[in-house]
Amino acid sequence: MKKKLSELSARYRWMKHIPNLLTLCNSLCGFAAILWTLEVFNFGGSAPLTVFAVSSFIILFAMIFDMADGFVARILDAASLTGIQMDSLSDMVTFGVAPATVVAIMTYCIRGELTAWQLLGIYLLCCVYIGGAALRLAKYNVHAMVEHKSSNKFAGLPSPGAAAAICCLVLFAWQYEWNLSQLAGVLPIFAALLGLLMVSDIPYLHIGKWLVRPGRRKYLLILVVIVALALFKTLAALLLIVAYILSGPLMIFSGRDDTDHEEKKA
Repeated sequence: MKKKLSELSARYRWMKHIPNLLTLCNSLCGFAAILWTLEVFNFGGSAPLTVFAVSSFIILFAMIFDMADGFVARILDAASLTGIQMDSLSDMVTFGVAPATVVAIMTYCIRGELTAWQLLGIYLLCCVYIGGAALRLAKYNVHAMVEHKSSNKFAGLPSPGAAAAICCLVLFAWQYEWNLSQLAGVLPIFAALLGLLMVSDIPYLHIGKWLVRPGRRKYLLILVVIVALALFKTLAALLLIVAYILSGPLMIFSGRDDTDHEEKKA
């Protein structure tokens, strides 16, 4: 099947642009999330957390394009250095700038409750997140052009995983009607920690490669995850992403980090 698709893409050159089109959709989702976040100023005091929840959903939706572009590029044999660069630039917008914008604007909405120094501190924490995402993606680009290693693990938290953690926390707070001040007090610190994890050498499982490996237990686990998401929605999503974040340090402490890392951003 893969061979036939590769031959088809060689015959019809326009098909080789499909992966880049999917990557572009990823970046457009990030831009849409940023624009929608700024719409909170038009809502005034009317449920600002709902605006941030929609932005978070858009960022999570963009992950479909982020996963699809690499998969399509492989089956069409359309991988290129341009695609690598474009993918990282798109991820910087969607999984770097967009989540940080959500966090920063959220705290701006409660600026009357904060001092100037508190606001400055929150913005600096957002900068740590953006800086972590930028370094992670730049590191991946250099590595991808110099070395070609394959592994089932990442070195450092993937940028989509960091963005998912922020978005799932926002959606959880929205579903359970948290006070915006409470969320804005926790989220910047959480974002900064994620930024540090992105530039760390802590190993994280490559979920994409794990999914394509055969195994009955894996399919049972996927079924359990789907059922949990259907029943508990944002609570299940938040617990799953937190479990993934903690899996890296636990892998080190348990001594199971015995394979080479793949310097990649996911």
